[in-house]
Amino acid sequence: MTATDGGRLLAFAALLCLLVLAALSAIALGTVAMPPSTVTAAIFQFDGSRDHLLVTTVRLPRIIAALLVGSALAVSGAIMQAITNNPLASPGLLGINAGAAFAVVSVMSLFGAGIGDLYIWLALLGAAIAAIVVYALGSFGAVGQSSLGLVLAGAIVATFLTSLTTAVLIFDQSTLEAVRLWTAGSVTGRTMAQARTVAPYILTGLVAALLLGRHLTTLSLGADASRSLGQNPVVWRGASVAIVILLAGSAVALCGPIGFVGLVVPHIVRMIVGVDFRWVIPFCALGGALLVVVADAAGRLVFGSQSFPVGVTIALVGAPFFLYLARTRLRGEA
Repeated sequence: MTATDGGRLLAFAALLCLLVLAALSAIALGTVAMPPSTVTAAIFQFDGSRDHLLVTTVRLPRIIAALLVGSALAVSGAIMQAITNNPLASPGLLGINAGAAFAVVSVMSLFGAGIGDLYIWLALLGAAIAAIVVYALGSFGAVGQSSLGLVLAGAIVATFLTSLTTAVLIFDQSTLEAVRLWTAGSVTGRTMAQARTVAPYILTGLVAALLLGRHLTTLSLGADASRSLGQNPVVWRGASVAIVILLAGSAVALCGPIGFVGLVVPHIVRMIVGVDFRWVIPFCALGGALLVVVADAAGRLVFGSQSFPVGVTIALVGAPFFLYLARTRLRGEA
């Protein structure tokens, strides 16, 4: 192991400890504050008391959802930036957010809001179909041989589906009320059953991304460089897109379209650990989870609302960061 790898391992361990501390603190926060000892006792020595029930049925599922969604979005964002060779790319580029939202809103408008947890499967299906359509369209012709085709197809499909979703919500106020928090990106009201539904997909995607780390590093060098190194960029780009569908689609299905996590976290991680995706992926998993947990807790503290959407809190930080990143990139190309 090199000195650089040793430093990365130390930083990874520190980030993991910080994430555990942030998660426990977030569970303790709320209208009824609890000491850390009560939180740990509720998790490991449940006794059925009111405080323990509050932790295990309300606060713990919320934090688990934040951990799952944050890691999935950050890792899928890192993969998107690798396969498009564009630091401004994010999971929404594949139309995942738009496809999930359109599927949920359409079914709720047709059959009513009382579909229970079925919306999770609808969102996952809509996200997958939209991403497959985008990838298929982006692979046609000469442009499809580069990442430009994927970017153009994603922008067109996402805009089209978002317009359709908005039209449905304008004419159906009951559906708008039912999906209001979900469409803003929220971990409020998530249950342990919902988290268990999507957890296998997210965990599978994270493991697959870790195994693909070396190939992602090669892909990030560009199509010509990857071919010169003996890699088939079309095959590995397709495998990478499948992982993004699994990760981002599951995240959107659970908590709605939470933006900027897949943009901000990978960029910060690359500044810290470099461009080796064998390190970028695990750091993004922890960093994304930490960002969503902290943003959710900050939203509850600053705005005094247990139902304040974490997607809005992250956007308040992510939008200025995106402008800074875009300006820096344009200045570098000038």
